[in-house]
Amino acid sequence: MLFAVRMNVDIPRDLDPGERADLVAREKAYCQELQKAGTWVHIWRCVGQYANLSVFDVEDNEALHQILWNLPLFPYMAIDVTPLAQHPSDLAADAAGA
Repeated sequence: MLFAVRMNVDIPRDLDPGERADLVAREKAYCQELQKAGTWVHIWRCVGQYANLSVFDVEDNEALHQILWNLPLFPYMAIDVTPLAQHPSDLAADAAGA
């Protein structure tokens, strides 16, 4: 199943700088691990914001839930999830079915 996920990050400004650096490093490593596994299919930065728009390819809702809850920055995020379905006008879908 494909999901579009928008993640807005709001790390407290008074968080210890060392703790912040550790959180951000762990977040990056986790994100890249999921990308290498093919689970985190796309990630885009939202310009001018500490936010991203990502696409996940997972087995089901529960799998996505577990991934998101395990994000090191999860406690500092507002997350919006949108399930995705194939669009009938998608040229890639036409090519795959031909």
